[in-house]
Amino acid sequence: MPTLSSRHPDPADPQPHRQRHIAESFGADADRYDRARPRYPQALIDRIATRPGLEVLDVGTGTGIAARQLRDAGCRVLGVEPDERMADHARRTGIDTEVATFEEWDPAGRVFDAVTAAQSWHWVDPVAGAGKAARILRPRGRLAVFAHVIAPPQPIARAQLNALRRVMPESPFAQQSDASPERAAELYRTGMEKFADGIRDSGGFGHPEQWRFDWQRPYTRAEWLDLAPTTGALTRLPQDELAELLAEVGAAIDGLGGSFTMHYVTLAVAAVRTE
Repeated sequence: MPTLSSRHPDPADPQPHRQRHIAESFGADADRYDRARPRYPQALIDRIATRPGLEVLDVGTGTGIAARQLRDAGCRVLGVEPDERMADHARRTGIDTEVATFEEWDPAGRVFDAVTAAQSWHWVDPVAGAGKAARILRPRGRLAVFAHVIAPPQPIARAQLNALRRVMPESPFAQQSDASPERAAELYRTGMEKFADGIRDSGGFGHPEQWRFDWQRPYTRAEWLDLAPTTGALTRLPQDELAELLAEVGAAIDGLGGSFTMHYVTLAVAAVRTE
């Protein structure tokens, strides 16, 4: 899979929040998205859910994956999601969700103990978003934004990149020169640094902390091919071209014995609102 294949455009892009055509493509198959996307490390959830009853606003809640984990840890969670299809799925799983971009969302006087963004802060203006988060957080409330580095073993990443270059050469994801996990991690770290800069520039927070969580998950061929179409590189591919690409990715997995272990890195930036 190309290095930047999660719910992300290139994290090094200075204005990824302007790429709404990609952001609005994930709801095309919300059920698959919710089923296939990886959950977040419990250690990360525990750092956010510091006490029962914590009131959390989850920005870009999607189908509610992180929101449900926070709810199960004892938080009271409200989601904000611009895609009605994703928001409807989140509601069906018990997450109260309002439809709006974060920049346009009206808090109507509500305040929160934490604002989170799971795999979604790149769709928010980094400085304006941090400023709004500061305004709706209680004193000492926390903003926490986090994302997975989704970078499978290089034979799989290379197979997808080569296929994407052939079936959709104009895609920005086809322009990458390196499909290695190391390159993916480097680009995501750069993205997180930009998030931290936006939080600093907003003036409403103390010094941002950066967290890292390393973990593993095994995948069968079928499980990975279920996940792949939910990624930003592939959500807008026509079905025939998607089938051709997945066949090549599947062959690469077959070459690894039909399954593999994904070494995930989940990165986070967190900051506490100043008094």
